[in-house]
Amino acid sequence: MCALPIGLHASVSEKQWGKDATGHDVKLYTLDNGDLKMTVTNFGARVVRLDVPDIRGQRADVVLGYDNAEQYLSDSNYFGAVVGRYGNRIKDGKFSLNGKFYQVPVNNMGNALHGGRKGFSSLLWTGRIEGSNAVEFKLTSADGDMGFPGTLEATVVYRLQANQVLIEYRATSNQDTVVNLTSHSYFNLAGEARGDILDEQVTIHARRYTPVDRALIPTGELADVTGTPFDFRIFHAIGQRIAADDEQLRRGRGYDHNFVLDETSGSMREAMVIRDPLSGRVLTISTTEPGLQFYSGNFLDGSVKGYTHRPYEVHGAFTAETQHFPNSPNEPAFPTTRLNRGQIYSSKTCWTFTAAAPEH
Repeated sequence: MCALPIGLHASVSEKQWGKDATGHDVKLYTLDNGDLKMTVTNFGARVVRLDVPDIRGQRADVVLGYDNAEQYLSDSNYFGAVVGRYGNRIKDGKFSLNGKFYQVPVNNMGNALHGGRKGFSSLLWTGRIEGSNAVEFKLTSADGDMGFPGTLEATVVYRLQANQVLIEYRATSNQDTVVNLTSHSYFNLAGEARGDILDEQVTIHARRYTPVDRALIPTGELADVTGTPFDFRIFHAIGQRIAADDEQLRRGRGYDHNFVLDETSGSMREAMVIRDPLSGRVLTISTTEPGLQFYSGNFLDGSVKGYTHRPYEVHGAFTAETQHFPNSPNEPAFPTTRLNRGQIYSSKTCWTFTAAAPEH
């Protein structure tokens, strides 16, 4: 997986895109290999656009995003961002490590979400073009940043390979800490702002998921998906069971849950497949991570407009965040997110795009 040739006409370009709140340069990088065209920015190491061909070979953008840097400075939806230092939620923003308690600023129903009030999504990374098909972003997060221990050196690389996007994460710390990095891109395989995603069909290779409390914090249970709306072991349309009489769906206002992926984490394997019956686009997600947060865009409400100036309505996109589990620092039975001093945090996720005639 994720080992296809680069392509004969791959290219990467860089341009000035604006300034951040401190007056530093926000840059835009465009990668194009003839199959895919992707635009990323050093502000939050975000994916801004991702143009993908449909069954007729026509490319269209399949992620949500803005048309200028200034809108990203105030974005609260994490569009396309790399979130951290701890992606997803930490209960009460508190955790202990080596007998010491740490507090992350709370920013979501009394909990810390995506690294606290000023996580990695709102920071300026240092960008560098890497060859003809990749962009590397680096970030130094100081000891005590958002309450986390240790100075963390984080790297994210976006690499185009024919019909694939490979995302490589790497981090080291000079003290023991916790880390959980992921991409928060919102997908609509029919195209950006082209209706909802309720007809898109999903399969997730997961026999279990982590139920949540009313604040969307995992209860600690690894629940069997059998007989529930969370059983995506065969294809189901996202909207097929989203309104079912199920307390978990009511708590999330739809899907906003971590799925426990089958097979051993650490090796790249297929986690999820999504296909759009309108365009024929198919997205296959592979990862080395043990979990995947499937979110059905429940809190989009039409108040935000993207670069096409069309509103992003409820269920207008989904996210598929490959990750360690939410609140893992407080759940010893969950896969650990501890990164010891001198260790290397390494994670990979691959998005493979194909197109096929809809199945009837």
